[in-house]
Amino acid sequence: MTGTRRSDRRPADGSPVARVCVDVPLAHLDRPFDYLVPAELDADAVPGVRVKVRFAGQLVDGWLLERADDSGHTGRLAYLEKVVSPEPVLAPEVARLARTVADRYAGSLADVLRLAVPPRHARVEKDVRARAAADGPAAKDGAGEGSAGPDGPVPDAPDGSGADGWRDYPAGPALLRALADGRAPRAVWSALPGEDWPARYAEAVAATVAGGRGAVLVVADNRDLDRLDAALHDALGPGRHVSLSAALGPARRYRAFLAARRGDVAVVVGTRAAMFAPVARLGLVAIWDDGDDLHAEPRAPYPHAREVLLTRAQLADAAAIVGGYTRTAEAQLLVETGWAREVVADRATVRARMPAIAPTGDDPQLARDPGAATARLPSLAWTTAREALRADLPVLVQVPRRGYLPSVACADCRTPARCPHCAGPLALPSAEGTPACRWCGRVAAAYACPECGGRRLRASVTGARRTAEELGRAFPGVPVRTSGREEVLATVPGGAGLVIATPGAEPVAEGGFGAVLLLDSWALLTRADLRAGEEALRRWLAAAALARPAAGGGRVVVVADGALAPVQALLRWDAGWFAARELAERRELGFPPAVRMASVTGAPAAVADLLAEARLPAEAELLGPVPADGERERMLVRVPRARAAALADALHSAAGVRAARKAVDPVRLQVDPLALF
Repeated sequence: MTGTRRSDRRPADGSPVARVCVDVPLAHLDRPFDYLVPAELDADAVPGVRVKVRFAGQLVDGWLLERADDSGHTGRLAYLEKVVSPEPVLAPEVARLARTVADRYAGSLADVLRLAVPPRHARVEKDVRARAAADGPAAKDGAGEGSAGPDGPVPDAPDGSGADGWRDYPAGPALLRALADGRAPRAVWSALPGEDWPARYAEAVAATVAGGRGAVLVVADNRDLDRLDAALHDALGPGRHVSLSAALGPARRYRAFLAARRGDVAVVVGTRAAMFAPVARLGLVAIWDDGDDLHAEPRAPYPHAREVLLTRAQLADAAAIVGGYTRTAEAQLLVETGWAREVVADRATVRARMPAIAPTGDDPQLARDPGAATARLPSLAWTTAREALRADLPVLVQVPRRGYLPSVACADCRTPARCPHCAGPLALPSAEGTPACRWCGRVAAAYACPECGGRRLRASVTGARRTAEELGRAFPGVPVRTSGREEVLATVPGGAGLVIATPGAEPVAEGGFGAVLLLDSWALLTRADLRAGEEALRRWLAAAALARPAAGGGRVVVVADGALAPVQALLRWDAGWFAARELAERRELGFPPAVRMASVTGAPAAVADLLAEARLPAEAELLGPVPADGERERMLVRVPRARAAALADALHSAAGVRAARKAVDPVRLQVDPLALF
């Protein structure tokens, strides 16, 4: 494995060798290449720095992975062209992790390193190096031990011994003791209703830091990040951690990254951008709400933050916490295989903390209100909201769809209204608005039903803004707020008021909500998705957790049939039971995570070509094809979990063969994608 040769320079005998990962996203080039290090670059060309090299006649970027005294290659080697910066941004532990992640997801090391190392910001780098030079070596020596931060000396972190919140869980105190002792416990944590989960994570981090090790925590979005950032500031003090998120902007993100890489801080928290954060002496990785699809990276090789963090825990012998109000089938698998222990409260504590939860579709409710089976806001939900408002308590209404009327139909024959140009669904933006296509954006002012010629439209699906309008008329004088894509509220006051929110945008109310209404459950439960029930329960529990306990007047109404398994899990607040049931069903049917599955998406001929090249394991099953977007199709490849590595290697090798012969049509490879169909 050699770098391309430069005809205008001759390698000198005895020149050291640098092994470089070139930033060329081609599967057949997914290996390190050897380059000679010229004398003038010898001091700066250390493992982890960014370099420029000649490759196939072009100047390309790369990462210097390691130095060697010689190369096994017998021919002539090219020289490094340039060390872009003497800053070793790629830590050895992260390089090893990136290689493991690339192998797991049938990807290339270069693709993973682009996710792991943020783009260079020269001005920030210059400022950081200047500050380090001004502070002197003494400050740098102490920083790695947690005695100094970017803003100067800070007090020692607490050890988490006063973390009373974890005492609500029988295994909680033992978890903190293990972290403080420097051990590596692995836990799947089911949080109680109303739990201050940022504070619990901060206490776990404090115990880890007190044991002399660092931590990486990942949350789904910036709102959760703000809450966790504040909790860590309170638990650790200023300057003890950094937040890492793509939303910070290039300069702030790179500054935070360098603080972690240089050992100025021992704790990094962030969105999925933080899953590769370089932390010395890693002792804890944690993720909150691992079922949120924001944890799945949309760029190749499409890793999931949970899997990356669990891999880090395995490689670094670190502790791991997978927490949430709900539990995914993947987390349940960790418990059932013995890799992790569950941290749950006893049933008496759960009952004392949970709100009163009632469905509208069970027999007693239907006997009192026969219209509850079809009404969007049955009388039970109406009465619950009215009583909470009379008690001067806020009411949360969760609506799965945003917008006003995201789907409409002919008022005469009920035929769904479609765009005359692209056949996309028509939507109404407001009461006086003109129907417009949700796909192409064209306005259909003169729409006429192709079936009956009718021009009147009715709502098929009601969005959050229409719901807010209707409830505002129903409860005059009550403040109505919306929280969704346009504006996400973090908190709301504790007095009487209505909050209409889409899933994931629910704010925290001072003192908790008096009532939570979960509307349009059919929109979540009837999705053509393997995870429909799991996702519905996740969204419901996240909203219901914001309600007051039943003893404090908190009530939750779910507009759904109480006999459904996700509804039963909500009524009992037993996410573990539902996760075990879900995993058992997937194991019986042969779906992830009980098996390993890969999707191969592309033009039909390209998909067939790749699968013909792939030396799949003998146990592999091919499922499909099924239509994908446009003219593309998708094939699924299923193997037992024990053959997962062989499947990934076969697909990656086949992609390399196609890349080497410059196949025109691309093929997208995803291992364990969130959406299978």
